[in-house]
Amino acid sequence: MRQQLGRSIRGAEVVAYRCPCGRPAVVTTHPELDDGTPFPTMYYLTCPRASAICSRLESEGLMREMESRLAEDEDLRDHYRRAHDSYLLERSQLGEVSQIAGISAGGMPNRVKCLHVLCAHALAAGPGVNPLGDEVVAALGKWWKPIDCSVINRADDQP
Repeated sequence: MRQQLGRSIRGAEVVAYRCPCGRPAVVTTHPELDDGTPFPTMYYLTCPRASAICSRLESEGLMREMESRLAEDEDLRDHYRRAHDSYLLERSQLGEVSQIAGISAGGMPNRVKCLHVLCAHALAAGPGVNPLGDEVVAALGKWWKPIDCSVINRADDQP
């Protein structure tokens, strides 16, 4: 993961999701970093190709489109709120940090402000938990193709 990001990952706990090629794609992080900084982003996208696609989707306006649908669609809003609640419950298992109590990530439950986080949550939690995250994952397509990530040096898979 250091190789993927070009730096060490702060607060890393475990690889939460691996690319189909076997490389880390999402890491679970603690809600408080070693220096005491609150860190609400429990699932952090480490795969550079998936991250690049998320950035492209953001620049193409996908967040605005999702947020517009969120404002209009009560069922989507309810499902997204449940994703937020699930996120908070999962993070509480890693510890409680008063400064981020009730705050999840990616804009949940009322906004869409980071496709990277929504994607990471959907990959780590699995399909059906985060509806907008699932849409981001679908929009990624087969991000690990055409180059098989498994041929890349695995010596740096640790946080």
